[in-house]
Amino acid sequence: MKKDSIAGSLLILFFSAGLVEAAQTYSNPVISEIGPADPTAIFYEGKFYLYPTGDNRSYHVYTSDDLVNWTKGGRVFSPGGINVWAPDVFYNCSDGRFYLYYTANWKIGFAVADKPDQTFRDKGIFINGAIDAHLFQDSDGCYYLYFVRRGFEIHVQKMNNPLQLTGHSTLVIKPTEPWERTVTEGPWMVKHNNIYYLLYSGYGANTKNYAVGYATANNPMGPFTKYPGNPIIKGGDGIYGPGHGSVTKDSAGNLWHVYHQKKGSAVGWDRFICIDPLWFDPNGVLHGRATRAKPQPAPIIKTAPRPR
Repeated sequence: MKKDSIAGSLLILFFSAGLVEAAQTYSNPVISEIGPADPTAIFYEGKFYLYPTGDNRSYHVYTSDDLVNWTKGGRVFSPGGINVWAPDVFYNCSDGRFYLYYTANWKIGFAVADKPDQTFRDKGIFINGAIDAHLFQDSDGCYYLYFVRRGFEIHVQKMNNPLQLTGHSTLVIKPTEPWERTVTEGPWMVKHNNIYYLLYSGYGANTKNYAVGYATANNPMGPFTKYPGNPIIKGGDGIYGPGHGSVTKDSAGNLWHVYHQKKGSAVGWDRFICIDPLWFDPNGVLHGRATRAKPQPAPIIKTAPRPR
């Protein structure tokens, strides 16, 4: 069956299930503005919020009802006088607050807000010599912070709460494979059937060869084993440098990779935001893809029933 036929069948299935009001497609990029990259997307009270690298002096928030159509909002963090990139935002159900982990000149700091689109209050730097923080909360409530040390090695460290590290960091991944070159960065954790899948990006973020792989473990602290079929998402056929993203879900529980691609093949920071599905096969292997400018089945978004 051709890809177009598969896409059409999926759309008919979605419509028949009553999960969307009409057949819907999307095509990448979903945010065509050049510059936004390294996006973190979260879902809160019926809306998606996205925080990307932007002008390197601040972070803006983007909002969407469907993961496809985004509206750029105001600045939510402007530390002043320092370069910032690769934000991670975590909603903590325990206290109802939003925690922003920012990268600033190879240092990681945090900030707090009461709402996802409000200004985050800076709480200062708490890790030196590191970038690309990502906070993961396990099903037992424990917190783990993943981040990248110099040498582009990914570490993890436990946290007592979203503002307090405990113990020492543990190295979980470092560059070892040709496709990674000398880089492993942009960590993001997904848990599936009690297995921990650590997504990460390799090569160089300003190159067409940037790509995404993953490693698995039975414990969030590791040890992690890299999937031998990496990278699972890479460029080619008019797609350049896909990588450094986050993972969220649509209304049907399907996984969506929110990430960036480069516009062209030349070395540079000409990046924009894309979305594409991630899925597990029956053997627990994680799969993904990168698309551009070709209609694809859109995320399934439940809508409120219309009055009769």
